[in-house]
Amino acid sequence: MSISEKILFVDDDPNILASFKRTLRKRYDLDTAVGPEEGLEAVGRYRHYALVVSDLRMPVMDGIQFLSKVRDISPETIRMILTGNADLQAAIDAVNRGNIFRFLTKPCPPETLQMAVDAGLQQYRLIRAEKELLEKTLRGAIRILTDVLSLVNPEAYGRASRIRRYVRDVGARIGYPKAWQLETAAMLSQIGCVVLPEDTLKKIYHGKDLTPEESQLFRMYPSVGADLIAKIPRMEEISEIIAYQEKHFDGSGIPKDDRSGETIPLGSRILKVVLDFDALETRGLPRAAAMNHLRKRSGHYDPAVLEALEEVLGDEARFQVKELPLQELQLNMIVGEDVVSLKGVLLIAKGQEITPALLERLKNFSRTVGVKEPIRVLIPV
Repeated sequence: MSISEKILFVDDDPNILASFKRTLRKRYDLDTAVGPEEGLEAVGRYRHYALVVSDLRMPVMDGIQFLSKVRDISPETIRMILTGNADLQAAIDAVNRGNIFRFLTKPCPPETLQMAVDAGLQQYRLIRAEKELLEKTLRGAIRILTDVLSLVNPEAYGRASRIRRYVRDVGARIGYPKAWQLETAAMLSQIGCVVLPEDTLKKIYHGKDLTPEESQLFRMYPSVGADLIAKIPRMEEISEIIAYQEKHFDGSGIPKDDRSGETIPLGSRILKVVLDFDALETRGLPRAAAMNHLRKRSGHYDPAVLEALEEVLGDEARFQVKELPLQELQLNMIVGEDVVSLKGVLLIAKGQEITPALLERLKNFSRTVGVKEPIRVLIPV
């Protein structure tokens, strides 16, 4: 049994809990809690219980209500009811309202209880294994998409890499609940740019006028990216974030629908601010001037997100600038200027955070085409 497969027994009778300990402690990693309130405190402290077994009739809340709250805190935890009140309606409620895995009656012979606990742990392992497989598949799909973007459209890939750090830090300031989701949305925010020629993207990023055809294509890129990502399981929320990344806080912008203000996904509101800030900075504006431009665009941005970005930029003032040879670069440093080959070809755009993949990429360039050194980087103080 894995050390993480802890079991929690909850009952309002300490004597019954003591009997569980005597019977099962040699076989399982077991905790007990007297009553549902103490049980919820335990689940709150340790959110990875493999199995929670609860009495049905308890004061304050019954076992079904308690296990429903456990499901909200820890959805993967397997839940079982053990009770002396074996009425049919209680069993039906337990299954329907609490998604209960087993419904056992007291007195429950030790052998029967052990068999039920073993079955619950096996179900937990199956859920964990399926989740791990899905996560690996998801990570692989995201990696493939970003790799394709880096090959097909380096300008778009560079922009996505630059904004990732800002998006992550702004999300942390605001308390965004799913950091991985927000970072993934940032990295895939430009995937729809595969419909745009690289020359068009350069015009967009440097503030040059577009032809009518180019403007039409640019308006399409969020929906193109969202449609691509929506086909991947568990990416529906990320797809929605990307679909609304060019939507203004006042409801204008694209897509043209009735959503505005806080009905626009928070991730989209964060992306909108950071993408527009990056566009201004790429055009050569100092950070203070870029922020002033954003503030003057009435109705475009969520004020709370603007404030969070300002705080993040204030934090970034605490960076030390150094020029280092390639072999001295380290993870989490930030590229302070464009990295070019010995022939002057752009390899890595300014503003990207050095990740293991990016560092390996630079080393490969150094071995093949040669890299101009030293490289200017920003190092957190």
